[in-house]
Amino acid sequence: MNKRLNKLNPYPFENLRTLLKNIDNTNANYGYIPINLSIGEPKHASPPIVKNTIIDSLYGLSIYPSTKGDVALREVICKWIKNRYKIGSVDAESQVLPALGSREALFSFTQIVIDSDSDSIVICPNPFYQIYEGATLLAGAKPYYINLNQENNFSYDWDSIPENIWKKTKLVFVCSPGNPAGNVINLDEWKKIFYLSDKYGFIIASDECYSEIYDETITPPLGGMQAADIIGLKDYNNLVVFSSLSKRSSLPGLRSGFIAGDSKLLSKFLLYRTYNGSAMGPVVVSASIAAWSDEEHVKENRKLYTNKINAVLPILQKVLDVTRPQASFYLWAKTPVVSDITFTKELYKKTSVTVLPGSFLARESLSGNPGNNRIRIALVSSLEECVEAANRIVNFVKSNI
Repeated sequence: MNKRLNKLNPYPFENLRTLLKNIDNTNANYGYIPINLSIGEPKHASPPIVKNTIIDSLYGLSIYPSTKGDVALREVICKWIKNRYKIGSVDAESQVLPALGSREALFSFTQIVIDSDSDSIVICPNPFYQIYEGATLLAGAKPYYINLNQENNFSYDWDSIPENIWKKTKLVFVCSPGNPAGNVINLDEWKKIFYLSDKYGFIIASDECYSEIYDETITPPLGGMQAADIIGLKDYNNLVVFSSLSKRSSLPGLRSGFIAGDSKLLSKFLLYRTYNGSAMGPVVVSASIAAWSDEEHVKENRKLYTNKINAVLPILQKVLDVTRPQASFYLWAKTPVVSDITFTKELYKKTSVTVLPGSFLARESLSGNPGNNRIRIALVSSLEECVEAANRIVNFVKSNI
C-alpha cells in the first residue's frame, strides 16, 4: 500500500459531515427548510442545448474514445479561448487537451511534473482547493503554503517566500478567480510570477474554473494565457491553465474541462494520460462542444449570481465583515466569534443553514491559519433560498452573539 496515502488530510466536506452529524436541530428549527451553502455545486438548470445534444450523441458508445480528445472539441475549446481572452493563436493540435473536469487534470498533471526521488516543493495558495495538496503529497513532494489575507487584498505575496524554497520549487498553483475569496490576479502580478518562473524554472498551474462567474458591469477576469500573450510570451513557456464547465455552465455532473498552454508540457501530459485511462467518452464530448459553443446560458448564469450577491451582501453586512468578491459565487466572511467551527455548528443547530468553516479550507503556516474566524458561503441555491439563509444568519448573530 502506498504510504503517502497516510499523509492525506480529510477532505473539508468529510470534516463538515463529522462536525454536524450528531447535532439534533429538529426541535429548534421546526418549520425551517434546510439550506446548504457549504459546497460550490451550482443549482442552476443545465443548458437545454446540452441536454438535447446528449440524447443525440448516444450512437457513439460503441467506439473507444481518443486519449488526445476529439478534434472538433479541441477546435471549439481553442476558439473559445481565443474569443474569451483575445488571444491571436492557440493550436488545437498541441496546446489544448480535453479533461474529465479540472480535478482530474490538476491531480494528474502534478504527477508528471514531480520527480518523486527529488526534494521537490509545490507552492499552494492558502486557503486552497484541496486537490493541490493531495496531488502534491501523492506525487512525493512537499507543499509550501502562501497565505492569502485580507490585509493584502487576498493577493500573492511572492516576496515572502525565501530563496531556499524557490530553489526547490517545481510547481506553483495559482487560482484566479480565487476559491474562496474571489480574488483576481492582475497583470502586474502575472508579470511577477512569470519572472520568478523564468528565474527558478518552475511550472505555473493556473486554476481558472471560476473565470466566467463575474459581474458583467466590470472587466472579465484576466487569464494566465491572456497575460502571457499581452507581455509577449506566445509559447506559454512553463504555463498551463485549467478550466471547466462545472461552474461556467452549471454542469458539475458532466465532468468536463480542459488544460491548455505550453505544448511541451502537454506532450508529456498526453503520454501520461495514454496509460491512466482518462479519455473523454463521445456523449461528454458532444455535450461539451455544445456548451463551449454557447454563451447565452453563461450570461444568464452571471446575471443570476450577480443578483444573488447584490441581494445577500447588504443583508449579511449588517452583522458580518464581508466584502464583494472580484469574481466567483463565494462570500468569504469573517465570523464575529473566534472559532469558525463553533459558528458553523451553532448556525446549523439553530437555523438549519450549512456553511463551510474557513479553517477546513486552509492549513496552519508560520503566520497562522488564514481560514480561522471565517466561513465560506456558496451562493449556489435559488435567490429566494440565499436571501432566506442570509436573514437567518443575521437573526442568529443578533440573538446569540
